[in-house]
Amino acid sequence: MSSNSNNKIGDSSINNGTLYPFKFEPILKPVIWGGSDICRFKNIEPYQEGIGESWEISGVRGNISHISNGHLAGISLDELLNQRGEELVGKTVYQKFGNTFPLLIKFIDARDDLSIQVHPDDELGKKRHNSFGKTEMWYVINATPGAYLYSGFRENITPEEYPETVKNNTFTNKLMKYDVSAGDVFYLPAGRVHAIGAGCFIAEIQQTSDITYRIYDYNRKDAAGNSRELHTELAKDAIDFKVYDSYKTEYEKNINHPVKLVTSPYFITYLLEMDALTQMDRDYTTLDSFVIYICMAGRCTVKDDKGNGERLCQGESMLIPADTKSVTIIPDEATRLLETYVG
Repeated sequence: MSSNSNNKIGDSSINNGTLYPFKFEPILKPVIWGGSDICRFKNIEPYQEGIGESWEISGVRGNISHISNGHLAGISLDELLNQRGEELVGKTVYQKFGNTFPLLIKFIDARDDLSIQVHPDDELGKKRHNSFGKTEMWYVINATPGAYLYSGFRENITPEEYPETVKNNTFTNKLMKYDVSAGDVFYLPAGRVHAIGAGCFIAEIQQTSDITYRIYDYNRKDAAGNSRELHTELAKDAIDFKVYDSYKTEYEKNINHPVKLVTSPYFITYLLEMDALTQMDRDYTTLDSFVIYICMAGRCTVKDDKGNGERLCQGESMLIPADTKSVTIIPDEATRLLETYVG
């Protein structure tokens, strides 16, 4: 990566030249519940233990991604967005979100159970935190035997009853618990109570927000014997207490053909799974948005209509600018990508 000292010289290069497929330096997050798989999955050496998250593409303040490839290496995502807004993200997206990149892409490796959480919607996020809400989705890349997660309520509970269940440690009994395996998908609109369990390795796509209300943490203590802060009352106004028939996204695999996983107001996501012999063409002529690829297995070359070609390997993510009209994905081996954009 080039140093930030070059950014002044690079201002003119940001404004000139063709935009190409961008890769970014990962932002690794050491946390108490983090596992040992992220560095191995991403082929980062030396391996680090206790890394719970890799923020792949981020416009969150204090955690802005920096480009790692091409002549704009070292430039931050917000610098690029500020200079090349509509070309980078699309006219409609730029009009709506301005110089805030609207999606956050992560890998999550849970060695231990994460706390039970909920996120506010746009209205509550704006009112309380001057932030976007947080709708997200999970794609399970790997799961150890017995791994599970929580998503939504399995039985009715009222807002009045809810705080007592947290106090008496029965709150998790009210939640829908799913045993998970590779390929499982969960869509989590803002307001849905959820938690990732130990042994889950997940790709997460979410709105650009870092607002989380921690509801329950299994009465765990830190090294000093202190409990982590809970947001039981704050969460009450954010929770969707409705019970739904299912919280898991069902889909059928279709090798060498795009499979739609999620359609939401915030992002649309496809699964692109290819064998080693078949390339895939993606036409973005009518799409007014950037596109992100998240590589969950394999290796491929991504070629755009401008003559650019970039390698994409397992554990990497790539941002395709909105002014790109078409892309051809050429796999070296069996390859699996998530494709997401703002619809």
